[in-house]
Amino acid sequence: MALEGVVGIGITKRPSQQCLDAVENAARRAEPEEGTVEQNTTPWIARKKVTALAISLVALPVLMTTVSRRDSPWTPASFWPLATFARQEKLLGGLLVPGFDERSCLSRYRSAFYHKNLTRSPSAHLIERLRQHEALQRRCGPGTEAYRAAAARLRSWRRNGTKDGVCRYLIMVPYRGLGNRVLAVASAFLYAVLTDRVLLLNGNTSMGEIFCEPFPGTSWLLPQHFPISNLQNLTGDVRESYRNLVQNDSTASLVSRLPYVFVDLDHSCTYHDKLFFCDDERQFLRRAPWLVMRTDGYFVPALFLNPAHQDELDRMFPRKDSVFYLLAHYLFHLTNKVWGLITRFHSSYLRDSDERLGIQVRVFDGDTPFQHILDQILACTSQEHLLPDVVTQEPPRPLMAGAQSKAVLMTGLSSWYYENIRWKYWQSATATGEVVSVYQPSHEEHQLSGYTTHDMKAVAEMYLLGMTDKIVTGGAGRRYFVGPRPRRAHAVDHVQAREPHHAVPAVPARQVNGAVHARAAVLRLQGEARR
Repeated sequence: MALEGVVGIGITKRPSQQCLDAVENAARRAEPEEGTVEQNTTPWIARKKVTALAISLVALPVLMTTVSRRDSPWTPASFWPLATFARQEKLLGGLLVPGFDERSCLSRYRSAFYHKNLTRSPSAHLIERLRQHEALQRRCGPGTEAYRAAAARLRSWRRNGTKDGVCRYLIMVPYRGLGNRVLAVASAFLYAVLTDRVLLLNGNTSMGEIFCEPFPGTSWLLPQHFPISNLQNLTGDVRESYRNLVQNDSTASLVSRLPYVFVDLDHSCTYHDKLFFCDDERQFLRRAPWLVMRTDGYFVPALFLNPAHQDELDRMFPRKDSVFYLLAHYLFHLTNKVWGLITRFHSSYLRDSDERLGIQVRVFDGDTPFQHILDQILACTSQEHLLPDVVTQEPPRPLMAGAQSKAVLMTGLSSWYYENIRWKYWQSATATGEVVSVYQPSHEEHQLSGYTTHDMKAVAEMYLLGMTDKIVTGGAGRRYFVGPRPRRAHAVDHVQAREPHHAVPAVPARQVNGAVHARAAVLRLQGEARR
């Protein structure tokens, strides 16, 4: 039988006349008789409206959390029930401190809302050591009386012995590509924390234009007109080098008579330079008020193998694979100009996709693209079911409503790999019906390390890779493998076994713990140093 009065889903029929008459009669019977006092003057429907309103106000923040996209930069701080959660989230579990001018460095507190929660939480002891180091940087950093006095002594080099409480400094001279510099600065910072030294970065790089100041109330950039000139050109052959001190079997008293000690930790440094990793800093280098370090690598694993630092590091980092992860989240916050590059690209191309895949192409054999590298990438993404196969028969499978969308973010100097993968999914439909879009923010064609604009693009792509769900990348062996999304995509605590240049992998590349190699090297040095 046809339904009468159908006006929408859930409404099937008008009420019958008998039902309307019954409701009207009941209403008349419910009216108070003349001369009686009405007992309840508040209509029951009003009470129900108030109750419903209260429930809605409580449920609204929870509803917003549920329906908002996981990668949306929505901040729950505006909703009072989640204010405590928002504060803890933007401070990364206590890793960061409040009090910075948020507008001067938007990424410091907002980047947390572009990612999942921290997968490695900071220990209470690490947080305590960071607060202590921040106080040291404020007490002894540039612009303070302590710094001016130390710089004046260095300029004229008057030293009458070491006094307790005198500030000591570590000047970091990072160089090579931006990735090398980031790894080197993180390593130097951890060494500075362990040895109670103020960390200052050589200002003749683009680091100050890419990253915000990490320490509240002070700067980590070395002021201009520093007494030691040509820091970039120092080598292990200078008289003040750690190499010469070790070769000449110098005593600790000689260290106190030098204006500074230069530590050369270049990837090609000598055996005597590497003995730095075995040094008991409390007895030898502690006497040096100024330590100048030049390095292009990540030497944190070696610090864990030095008996002078092992206990403290174990307390700071119960999980050994969390060191760089936590240090990077603490130190490296992008300036507003770089953060704008990231957020605009993310909003335009990545945010609305159901899934995001990052592909990093890094070639060390020149600027010419290679077909075998493209084959490796395609083989890896196919075998791991990261990208769908395409169909070539005509007509192609029709696009279905509600089809899954996948955004592919490619980074690299060359656009050739991007063009080929984009063309693959443009000219042919996918076998699964997925919609695949391929993007590449920039393609500089040549590496231009040290140029600010080039470095800004490079670090923006690093962070964008960290906003994807999975990453395909390759190492020096040029074999591509799959990894989970590393928050901010800064570093992976392993190295790869080298593979033949032109091999197309049948399985994902094997991962080898880099600490194994570092441990073997340091133990060998320690054994030789005891002889």
